[in-house]
Amino acid sequence: MRMRLLVVGGESALGKALLAAGAEAGIDFVAPATPAEGWYAAGLTEVLDQVRPGAVINLAYYRDWLQAADFDPALMQRQALAVQRLAGLCQHYQIPLIQPSSYQLFDGSRLAGYSEKDLPRPPGGRGEALWRVEQLVRALCPMHILLRLGWLLDDSCDGRLGRLLQQLGTEQVVPMASDRRGNPTTVGDAARVLLAVVKQLDCGAPLWGTYHYGAQEAVSELGLAETVAQLWQEFDRPVRCEWQEVTHLERSDAAEEPQQGVLISRKLLNTFGIKARRWQQELPALLQGFRPDEVGFHE
Repeated sequence: MRMRLLVVGGESALGKALLAAGAEAGIDFVAPATPAEGWYAAGLTEVLDQVRPGAVINLAYYRDWLQAADFDPALMQRQALAVQRLAGLCQHYQIPLIQPSSYQLFDGSRLAGYSEKDLPRPPGGRGEALWRVEQLVRALCPMHILLRLGWLLDDSCDGRLGRLLQQLGTEQVVPMASDRRGNPTTVGDAARVLLAVVKQLDCGAPLWGTYHYGAQEAVSELGLAETVAQLWQEFDRPVRCEWQEVTHLERSDAAEEPQQGVLISRKLLNTFGIKARRWQQELPALLQGFRPDEVGFHE
């Protein structure tokens, strides 16, 4: 690897997975600790001036943008201003910027799935904010990769998968939509894709633009919950809840979450040669990383 690679937000779940994948491949990343006040314009300016990397992978707001249950418009506005500064700096120093994004940019009306040619129409505030961030990156830093990811699953207790595991421990009836679909994508798989993209950029290939990645075999929200529950029981861990099959419109987050969030990864395959993996492949290992007490299970 010729480029010096800077990871902003290396402490995030995706950052840790990327650093681990890089270590296995013999690639060293520069991953400075997040400042106490978080990654904002001043800190980003300072670290780019000091490191002068060959490429920047911005995972600074991974949890807030891609995992958190709640959306804070004021916080994301401040974070978007920081990305604006980062994109401007990358253009000034001629540094490629790699920025994750999300399926949440789409309104969820397309049954066949979304490609990069489909115009984003975010259904909710988080998607609208992410769309504004994408537009800032495109306008300010032509040397960019925007990677939109499917339903990301990581090992954080308050992330999408962690919240689902907490529901397994409740003696309640839990509603799950059978007509809401997406691509569950483990954080390790997303890190694999990011690393493969970086390797090809290191070869000097000017493959800038927007790409989609979602793991193989789209599934319903209910189908994902049932698979997770089955695997959880195989680890001799209890499942106390019952699933209630409902429609997307009956879910409390229907205004924010796309009903159809399936991403088509064909452009990524054709451009970078990166093949999608089945989401079930890494899910057991990811689940084994959770301690029952971390997600509310008590004997």
